[in-house]
Amino acid sequence: MTPADTDAGLLSPVRAGTPVEAAVGDRAWLQAMLDAEAALARAQAALGTLPKAAADLVTATARAERFDLRALALASRETANPVVGLVAALTRAVAGTDPAAAEYVHRGSTSQDILDTGAMLVAARALRLIRADLARTARALAALAAEHRDTPMAGRTLALQAVPTTFGLKAAGWRQLVLDADRRLADLLDHGLPVSLGGAAGTLAGYLEYARLDGADASSEVADYPERLVAAYAEETGLARPALPWHALRTPLADLAAALALTTGALGKIAVDVQSLTRTEVGEVTEPTAAGRGGSSAMPHKRNPVLATLIRSAALQVPAMAGALTQCLLSEDERSGGAWHAEWLLLRECLRLAGGAAYTAAELAEGLRVHPERMRANLGLTGSQVVSERIAAVLAPRLGKAAAKDLLSDASDTARRSGRPLAEVLAAAPQLTGLLGPGELAGLCDPTGYTGAAGTLVDGALLDDPPAG
Repeated sequence: MTPADTDAGLLSPVRAGTPVEAAVGDRAWLQAMLDAEAALARAQAALGTLPKAAADLVTATARAERFDLRALALASRETANPVVGLVAALTRAVAGTDPAAAEYVHRGSTSQDILDTGAMLVAARALRLIRADLARTARALAALAAEHRDTPMAGRTLALQAVPTTFGLKAAGWRQLVLDADRRLADLLDHGLPVSLGGAAGTLAGYLEYARLDGADASSEVADYPERLVAAYAEETGLARPALPWHALRTPLADLAAALALTTGALGKIAVDVQSLTRTEVGEVTEPTAAGRGGSSAMPHKRNPVLATLIRSAALQVPAMAGALTQCLLSEDERSGGAWHAEWLLLRECLRLAGGAAYTAAELAEGLRVHPERMRANLGLTGSQVVSERIAAVLAPRLGKAAAKDLLSDASDTARRSGRPLAEVLAAAPQLTGLLGPGELAGLCDPTGYTGAAGTLVDGALLDDPPAG
């Protein structure tokens, strides 16, 4: 068995083969940690406390393909994190070109600074992929909402037909969830993913001491060195500047976990709706087809809604993992022995599940087939009982609110038991003699004329700016 065989995505098809998989894999994490080391060297060089030539050599050497992933993983068993072995390997690689420059690798730093900064780089790269797919999804849903602004369908509550709505309003609601998720991810990318720079116990003492040794002789330079170093590091990485070192203050991870849980939850809502609407008995939408997609191992006739199923699987997993990440806020002392270490795999899994779900949702939304004729047929299943609310409202001023509601409840029960249309039952009701003409009653019983403000709501929702991902 090779290392690649240990996690090929066999049990996580929602992310298998998607762009996010490579963006958060072991090699991507290794490269992110190397990027963190290189950025640190460049930041120190920019402040004059490290030779520029050394920073350039560290940057040139910090390429993941130069290092043995498996060897680093095995070495991490002896240190509980992968950075110690990585620093040793990077130092040897730099020394192979210039032994003097090797002295500046990881200058004043600590493992958590590098791993946390690397984690934020991985997250930023994954979030950009996710946002691009959310943008695709939002555009496709906007098109569906506009096209089906006035396409009537049954609105359902507690699994039963309630009152009519439109498919356009449903699609606009799905899109709103996607926009809400995207805004949270955008906020994280703008200022919620910070560099980590604290040194051994969050005081930056090592960085300060080396700064004194490496050229920051003036007391004024030493006093503001931490602030300038954090600013330079943030500039080099493209990440945010934290208010304080956050080794044991895990808000960035908790915020990221919450946003990923919301994102998969939003996409999961779309998925469960599609699963319900694609049931054989409902048949109001179908997923896009592809060769071999949706086949059953036992039933040749089936074409399962696999895209919605994949999305839903991610939406069920990520909140649980996000909860575990949030628990890591309980980080003792200045660095946790276990809580910090527990975050890494949870974060990676949340990112790749959310990324897989977003990629799959874009394909689903762009290819979703809508069946207005089936929606119209389903609206007729209750023989106009689906508009009983409307009829009761119209009759209330004439009969009284309570009497109108009682009449509609009794008439609906009679229609259900007898199989007769509600309009026919009402036409025979003595309470309505002379109150409603046949044409007026027929109009009131037409579900396509009772979609409320659905069209206007769709128009308003589509004025919202789409995500820029």
